[in-house]
Amino acid sequence: MARIPRPAARILLVDGANRVLLMRFTPDDRPPLWCTPGGAVDPGESYAEAARRELWEEVGLTRDCGPEVAQRTCEFLTFEGVEVTADERYFRVDVDSHAVRAGALTPLEQRVLAGSRWFARDELADWPEIIYPADLEQLLSETDPRHAG
Repeated sequence: MARIPRPAARILLVDGANRVLLMRFTPDDRPPLWCTPGGAVDPGESYAEAARRELWEEVGLTRDCGPEVAQRTCEFLTFEGVEVTADERYFRVDVDSHAVRAGALTPLEQRVLAGSRWFARDELADWPEIIYPADLEQLLSETDPRHAG
């Protein structure tokens, strides 16, 4: 069976203490996992538009997410049970602080999204549950505007 293409926008949301926001999902068919805010690009939507929408829906922030900072292709089974090849585009958003309040979760997100947490960089490597992407710490370092150049 062929995999379905899935364009997606993901947000590296980093606060003033250099912590990254991750969302915890508890699907029925696999162990709990953590990932960056984001999701599939809707038909007719650009990656940047999807990033802005997802940031509002999942985190409650309304703002432009800036330029795309990374891209990766990966294959996985969605929470709906669809085998996809995802073209993920990452956007980095730096904020002083933010109290997460979802703006508009989908019915699926309401069922499987179990909350969020700000992670310090040194917590990522040894966290007892799956964190995606696996190289998140490296991705954060590579996209850190304080270390650009």
